[in-house]
Amino acid sequence: MQFSELIQNDKILKAVKDAGFTAPTPIQEQAIPAIGTGRDVIGLARTGTGKTAAFALPLIQRLEETWTSAREIRVRSLILSPTRELAIQLLETIQKFTAHTELTALLVHGGTEYENQILTLRKGVDILIATPGRMLDLIERKTLKLDQVEIFVVDEADRMLDMGFAPDIRKIAPMLPQTRQALFFSATMPPAALSLATGILHKPMNISADPVSAAAENIQKSLYYVEKNNKNVLLSWLLNKLEYDRILVFCRTRRGADRLAESMKKQDLPIDVLHGEKEQRHRQDILAAFKSGQTPVLIATDLAARGIDIENISHIINFDLPNEPETFVHRIGRTARAGASGKALSFCDPTEKGYLRDIQTHLNEDLEVIEDHPFHSEQVRNYSGNVKSKHTPDKQKHVSKIREQTTWRLTPGQRDQLKAEKGPKKNARRNPKKKK
Repeated sequence: MQFSELIQNDKILKAVKDAGFTAPTPIQEQAIPAIGTGRDVIGLARTGTGKTAAFALPLIQRLEETWTSAREIRVRSLILSPTRELAIQLLETIQKFTAHTELTALLVHGGTEYENQILTLRKGVDILIATPGRMLDLIERKTLKLDQVEIFVVDEADRMLDMGFAPDIRKIAPMLPQTRQALFFSATMPPAALSLATGILHKPMNISADPVSAAAENIQKSLYYVEKNNKNVLLSWLLNKLEYDRILVFCRTRRGADRLAESMKKQDLPIDVLHGEKEQRHRQDILAAFKSGQTPVLIATDLAARGIDIENISHIINFDLPNEPETFVHRIGRTARAGASGKALSFCDPTEKGYLRDIQTHLNEDLEVIEDHPFHSEQVRNYSGNVKSKHTPDKQKHVSKIREQTTWRLTPGQRDQLKAEKGPKKNARRNPKKKK
């Protein structure tokens, strides 16, 4: 199928060609005609399969067909985005598709001044891309009205809920006309997100182009069994050994990402870190450096990386395995974009064996184990227990003079034997109340 079979507007087709799009993806083949009917739509497709174009192209075509000169404080379509980074990339994509039209687009998000946004809104815009918080602020200031919105889009609906935006979306929905068309797009649709969608959408058409649990077939997935205290050196070893364009490294927490970045920078590796505590301007600079290749290695948390849609990410490294299988699919979907190939490397220490089992069950496949590296651990590979301690079992040391030796968790009998071998404590403090 060709885009000319889905889009009838020559201006939009020219923009699609200029953007380098050759053939529509499965989600685009299904969603573009469905949205063109005017019905509400729930679109599900795995990360990296072209969801943005799937709703943006029919939206632009409809607005172009009914375009009139701008009216004061008029917004014709609204796209809600969970993060500022994702909102910025949405604007860039939409500007490419509207390059040969008269349609106007505006981005509003926190961390920027209100004045320019308010001035633009007064002239009226065709496409408003917004994060929920800033948009509600503008509505409270009475500088934004939603009573003329024709199309309402919630992008990354599952992440909206993860970030606590469900009350904001429920607050925004009644401000929209009852005749508007509503679209919900996401990689997954958990029950809470489905409940939110059914409360806003009217008899929606459900579209699922790919299995929600599936990762892209052109991603080579490999697994490294490693002790927790060897993860840093394994990452350093890989960064010096791999041939890569850009590498995205995932950590579970902000603090962990900062510590890892500090460790890697001491080794003069071209690396930076991205998470929610960074200032907006700093975050944009970090993403720009990563996109240009100036800083080809980026350490990020899941929340910050959800807005990254950058081509030529050749490798994904799961420094920490996620505790949800769906998050694993989201992560590795940052590579192999638009039909390209990519590699996903995952580290696993004893505390993460449970996460690994869930991921492999979710994917219905076993990750390829890589043993050809200096830090491979057969103990981790064979370990089947549930470690709940802060440190991995190999870091729990014998109470002995040989401090370098490590061991697995001791049984009561082994502890008694160890105490007997060591003998009684010397210079033990006497109990002054104890009688001789």
